[in-house]
Amino acid sequence: MRPRLLHELLQDAAAARPAHPAVIDGERVLTYGELERDANRVAHLLIGLGAGRGTRVGLWFDRSPEAVVALYGVLKTGAAYVPLDPLAPPARLGRQVRDAGLHCLLTGGGRPLEWPAGDVRVVDVSAARGCPDGRPRVPATELDPAYVLYTSGSTGRPKGVVLTHRNAMAFVAWAVGTFALRPDDRLSGAAPLHFDLSVFDVFAAAAAGATVVLVPLSALVLPRQLRDVIERSGITIWYSVPSLLTRLALHGGLRPGDLGTVRAVLFAGEVFPSRHLRRLMGLLPAARFANLYGPTETNVCTWHEVREPPEDGAVLPIGRPIDGVRVLAITGDGRRAEPGEVGELHVAGPTVMLGYWRDARATAGALAPGPGGAVAYRTGDLGVERPDGSLVLRGRRDAQIKSRGYRIELGEIESVLDAHEAVVECAAVAVPDDLVTNRIRAVVVTARPLGAGELASWCAARLPRYMVPDSFDCVAALPRMSTGKVDRQRLGGDG
Repeated sequence: MRPRLLHELLQDAAAARPAHPAVIDGERVLTYGELERDANRVAHLLIGLGAGRGTRVGLWFDRSPEAVVALYGVLKTGAAYVPLDPLAPPARLGRQVRDAGLHCLLTGGGRPLEWPAGDVRVVDVSAARGCPDGRPRVPATELDPAYVLYTSGSTGRPKGVVLTHRNAMAFVAWAVGTFALRPDDRLSGAAPLHFDLSVFDVFAAAAAGATVVLVPLSALVLPRQLRDVIERSGITIWYSVPSLLTRLALHGGLRPGDLGTVRAVLFAGEVFPSRHLRRLMGLLPAARFANLYGPTETNVCTWHEVREPPEDGAVLPIGRPIDGVRVLAITGDGRRAEPGEVGELHVAGPTVMLGYWRDARATAGALAPGPGGAVAYRTGDLGVERPDGSLVLRGRRDAQIKSRGYRIELGEIESVLDAHEAVVECAAVAVPDDLVTNRIRAVVVTARPLGAGELASWCAARLPRYMVPDSFDCVAALPRMSTGKVDRQRLGGDG
């Protein structure tokens, strides 16, 4: 019978190939048999603590095999996992823990918890060593929440996106078939668990009985080290944001024909500048290239295979919907846009989220009636359907931007700046950048002199690093339009 639950992918892989590598982390190798047994132990530990269906368990780990073990252990209890960014500031972590209503928080690797978890019980996965390694029998359905991923929120409060087993499985099944994943493949584990690209890394690998290679953090900032990791580990399927691939192409010391094991390069999360993509395709002539698109709320919902190197300045389509999904451009008056007409992209199908955790108002605003009575997610992205049926993005209908692959609400940055006692008013604007899609500029009116360093420290204590503005400018007043609204174009932003 076809697996319906994410942890059943692991169970099937362990039964078929128990000695096959499931996770590689440098010199460490965790086989599927070991991963299954260790995850079962964690599940029994959690069940003994009262975790199960309808609960949420936090994960706070550095990139490691233990993190993958803990993830599957949570799923085996029927609970949903909530991955926390290990690099996020303590105030933000504490807020997410409280908002998620965690039953407990799993950690590991001997790393002490350096931020307040409140009344939530903190458990090290090493405590599971003495637990039974047999598979626990726990009721669960494909419509149960599997994980909650937190994204930036316009009100200053991050939103928890609740995704079910069915949501993830629909994407995973499509990806395994489309890219012909097989047991001898080695997938890049470049995305942290709190980033939705990790869904492919972990679960598509298990679905194919393949191996996920955890990419060290240092390699993600040192292109030559990244090249060495790919070469040494024999990665065959690469998936990441384009900016990482751009750095590899520009500064990785690659020559045409290097990294010959790579047979597919998948990218998502931001625009891939055509000239950098063309360069990379020239360096990896034997690889298959694909642009994947989809907000966290829908997993991947469209894709476009790049068969020829694009010309400079060419706009790369986001392509057509994946199997079972419908993506329509809807005009402001509620009708389907004609080819060539701009509309907001609405996504319907099995990949669409359950909703936002404990936020019925935001859920109601994001989910709308879709084709055939299905629920559709309003992406906020504007798109155009080409005559050939493929879709092209045309910006946003709000102040949301992408930077370094992350979705950012500029309003959340402004909320943090507004909370500073010396800030009178402020605006955060996006400045287009060829490498990271957008850099963030904060323009601030203050009641007393403030240095950029003080403002950066204030933000760094409350926001993840990718949301801290790249520059701060103090001005006497913000420019305004005749309506009284801040004139963001005069500030140098997109909107």
